[in-house]
Amino acid sequence: MARTSRRERRTKETEIEVKLDLDGSGEAEVGTGIGFFDHMLDALARHGGFDLSLRCKGDLHIDAHHTVEDVGIVLGAAFLEALGDKRGIVRFADATVPLDEALVRAVVDISGRPFLHFGVETPAGQPRIGDFDAALAAEFWRAFATEARVTMHVDLIRGDNAHHIVEAAFKSAARALRVATRIDPERSAVVPSTKGVL
Repeated sequence: MARTSRRERRTKETEIEVKLDLDGSGEAEVGTGIGFFDHMLDALARHGGFDLSLRCKGDLHIDAHHTVEDVGIVLGAAFLEALGDKRGIVRFADATVPLDEALVRAVVDISGRPFLHFGVETPAGQPRIGDFDAALAAEFWRAFATEARVTMHVDLIRGDNAHHIVEAAFKSAARALRVATRIDPERSAVVPSTKGVL
């Protein structure tokens, strides 16, 4: 069965369309009007092995917050829908990813229980990465984890450059999500929970 989703969301602040295939090849076509954020969404798809088409028209004349958070909401909802009943998934995974001096670890549980610990701080004096407010990375992942109903812990181990730190965070989360969502061929008929549901 195809693990895909199409979602749309329209508010007074944003208009978003998402197509997601969890079993893709990492192809991404994204456009949010925020260059660095597009780069991060591309990295999420490529390193997660997800095919992602995402378009967002947001009120960037105010700021980028609504766009980034709302993209997290819609992408998280698409992720949850594409997972279906979660039968056969690996469920737990972690990944530690370096980018030059930066090192970030992500641990995920496709649990049905939304929780985010985002222990990723960028250095003082580096609040922006191009057109992106570095503090919005946490807002994206909080919205994603809530809507996808996953538990995520993302922690900075070390790093000095804000670009490297945030990119390593997205890549480590992508790699962990890739493993956690994959079907275990030896347990493909089993929901990996003592409750029988996730």
